[in-house]
This record gives sequence, C-alpha cells and structure tokens, in this order.
Amino acid sequence: MDCQLAEGLSSLSGAQIFDWLQERFPNIKVGESTVRRYVNEVRELYQIEKKEESREYESVDELPPGKQLQVDWGQGVQKDMYGKEIRLYFIAFVLAHSRHKYMWWLNRPFTTEDTMRCHELAFQYYGGVPEEVVYDQDNLIAVSENAGDLILTKGFQKYIQQRKFRVYLCRKADPESKGKVENVVKYLKNNFAKNRVYSTLEDWNNRSLKWLERTGNFKVHKTTKKRPCEVFLLEKQHLRKISNQLSYESNYTEIITRNVSKDNTVQFKSNRYSVPVGTYTRQAIVHLHIADYVLKICNPSTGEIIAVHSISQDKGRLVKNRNHSRERSKSLELLRQEQIDLLAHDKQTT
Repeated sequence: MDCQLAEGLSSLSGAQIFDWLQERFPNIKVGESTVRRYVNEVRELYQIEKKEESREYESVDELPPGKQLQVDWGQGVQKDMYGKEIRLYFIAFVLAHSRHKYMWWLNRPFTTEDTMRCHELAFQYYGGVPEEVVYDQDNLIAVSENAGDLILTKGFQKYIQQRKFRVYLCRKADPESKGKVENVVKYLKNNFAKNRVYSTLEDWNNRSLKWLERTGNFKVHKTTKKRPCEVFLLEKQHLRKISNQLSYESNYTEIITRNVSKDNTVQFKSNRYSVPVGTYTRQAIVHLHIADYVLKICNPSTGEIIAVHSISQDKGRLVKNRNHSRERSKSLELLRQEQIDLLAHDKQTT
C-alpha cells in the first residue's frame, strides 16, 4: 500500500473499508474483524492517527415498536470523478425501536415540499406510519414560537393532519430527544458518504439504498446488539398501514449552479450553451436543470426558464439558439414603437 493511500486512512474507518469491499466484491470471503486488524496494522506502520469526534449523550428509555420515528437533515461535500466538489443534502429517518434507517439525497437545499415527499417515500419504505415523529426546530416545518408553542408551517400542518401522526419538536440544546437520528446522520456521513465519489444524483440515491440493505440496516447495532433489519420485521407489524400514497411533486432532476459568462453563455461539460443577450447584466448566476438529455437554464430566484438546449455529446462546442442573438429584455411592442418613432423621424428630416 502506498503512502498516499495510507494517509487517507486518517479519515477512514475499518468498517467503511469493509463496506467498500462488499460493495465492489459482493462475493468476497473476508471478515470485518480481519479488515479492521489490517487497517490498524497499516495505521501503526505509517503512524497514522485516526480522527475521532466525541460527544456525550444521556441514556434514555427504549421505546415500544411502532411508537416513534426520528427525522433530521444533514449535508456534506463530495468530489465527483473530475475532482470537483459537489455539495449534497440529505434527510435521515430512523425508527426508534428497531433503529431501521432510511435516507434520501438532493443536490440542492430541501424545501417543505421535498420534506413531505420524502416522508411519503419513507412511509412507503417502512410500510406504515408510526404514532409520533420527532424533529429539530427546522425552518422547513416550524416557522415561529408563540407563548412556548412551536407553530408549524401551513403546508406541513396540513400534511400531518392528512397522515395523522403526532409531532414532537425538540427544544434547543436537547440532543437526547433525537439522539438516535443524530447518530444516524453521523453514521451516514462517516460510513456511507465519506470519500465516496459522486457521479449523478440518481446513482447516489441508488447506492445509498443498497448501503442501507448491505450495511446500515444489516450490521448489528452497538446498543441493541441486534440487526435493525430483523427487529424491523416485528416493529413493522405495529405501524399504522396507509392505503394510498400522497403526491407531492418535486423536481428531482440534477440541478447545478453556474455563472453566466460575459458573452452570454453558460459552461456545462466542456461545451458552452447560449442564453439571451443581456442575461449576463441581469442574471449573473443561473441554475442548470439536467434531465433526459435536456438542459434547462433557469432563474434561481423565480424558477423562470431562460433557455432550453439539447445536451451535446461533443466537446468544445458552442450550442446556440439563434433567438438569443437579439436583446430579449425589451418587449416586442417596445421594439415596434421604436421602429415607428424612427420612421417618423426620417420623414420629418426629408
């Protein structure tokens, strides 16, 4: 093993390396303890100290099956295959009794609609709804505090009325109330996401679900000494069944932020794509929506579509819409009036 790889072990755990081996070589015949011993030997050989993060929690009573689901959000920075840093956001769920986990990722910050949509995905994944769901005081679901009572956003209040579960919002500096999901957030970051190479959002979510099946919900939990997937088979029977899945449309296409160049083009994968003349002076930053080989260039504030292009498979091309050569900020009516004024001026001078 070379020195560069050995240096990377300072932020890697033996458990994560074992998971990577399982991911790449499903039929490998090696135990996790063997991998851990090998990693420890490499650390000792190269004198690499493992980075540790510690935080103290107070133990709490175990909850009965079907009682509680804990939810939290997180984010991190991954590198793609070209070495570019990509910021990703995720929502994490964990059933308090079985420690059975679920997660979903986006390449942009979550909205309230995204949150409700992900709840539906989680309830579908679990096959039912618990009695109570625990959250932090997140602005996606809570807008203010009134005389000690936290007020939910209008959209989320309507959602919980439809799904009929109780909501418990943790007070500040109260980590014990949702310590299970905080541990899950840290687990997702350190075991699944850390040092993993990002390609597309769809691939990332697919790999995360496979990780849950292979590692996150399969490995024996340190506190319960049981596999979450096995305990979940019993807890699932205590969840309230739902007959229909609510629809919360949300755009899960890949979204990238880009600067508009002075020549009113936007760079994407070695090609330049045109936007209307004048965009640079009005909108220096745009969002790129990528789906089904189509590139939509949008105003990040309003969501208005500025330009639409078919994605080119070539390199070094300028993909240009002929309509973009004319200043589009002026309305056709204004341009028509300017032409009338010019003609009137010509007649007066002749």
